[in-house]
Amino acid sequence: MSSNDYLIRHLINTDALRSSNIIDAFDNIDRVDFVLDPTASDVYEDYPLPIGYGQTISQPTTVAMMMEMLEPYSGQKILDIGSGSGWTTALLGFIAGEDGSVTGLERIDELVKFGSNNLQKYEFKNAEIIQATNEFGMPNEKFDRILVSAAADEFPSELTTQLRVGGKLVIPVRNSIYEITKKEDGKIERIEHYGFRFVPLIK
Repeated sequence: MSSNDYLIRHLINTDALRSSNIIDAFDNIDRVDFVLDPTASDVYEDYPLPIGYGQTISQPTTVAMMMEMLEPYSGQKILDIGSGSGWTTALLGFIAGEDGSVTGLERIDELVKFGSNNLQKYEFKNAEIIQATNEFGMPNEKFDRILVSAAADEFPSELTTQLRVGGKLVIPVRNSIYEITKKEDGKIERIEHYGFRFVPLIK
């Protein structure tokens, strides 16, 4: 695939992208701005690409599917754990808009800088990438949406306490993606989607 338009068309044709606000984000936030080599011939191919330090920018199909599971929309407060290149943080920042906010967390110092520099290409005022602490997520905050882009060995229950009522968490655990919703009564609903591969989550 030779352009962002071709990539988006592929994601729509394969039913990975469905929602108009997410399609709009993919249309406005170009993957080329988040890779190590923007001149490479495979920038728009549907597979992960290395960004250094043992990490990757995720496969576009996987990103699209996780975004659809997350169901982000304008005005939300969103946490992006394992922000890496900054691509997912930027997509979410575009969707959240001026009335929302997105915080990306990244453990690897060099990727905090790389992702932040990539975000600056879009002059976001509502999105940032910061250094992750030894705590998982941001325990003193509550979020409408939480996206985790690397696989945990086990389900981190502490993240559900960081969800607002009605909030959603999407997280890979081993080779599955879990779609977690905090219901109005505070109960947690889990849906498991099988058959994915991710880099491991650094805790």
